[in-house]
Amino acid sequence: MIKRIVKMSFDPLKVNDFLAVYKENWTFIRNFEGCSHVELLQGENEKNIFFTYSLWQSEKHLNAYRDSELFAKVWGKTKILFNDKPQAWTVNEVKF
Repeated sequence: MIKRIVKMSFDPLKVNDFLAVYKENWTFIRNFEGCSHVELLQGENEKNIFFTYSLWQSEKHLNAYRDSELFAKVWGKTKILFNDKPQAWTVNEVKF
């Protein structure tokens, strides 16, 4: 299981456009083979900053999604709304 965090910053005037794209597609992303969880988080003080947090069965599944038509469609509609370069991390939980 891998965890993926993506930080996205949007033009404040385009936040509603992004939310419409996300709302239209999140169930398709969530149901993509290998995805077991996806959620959208919004900055408390910076309402134009969003994070996606997703859980994938493997890097192979994440890469299959990133190479898919679904990703191309969603990313194509999303990236034009950015006001800063997005950042992404694949992370693992630290257990003690």
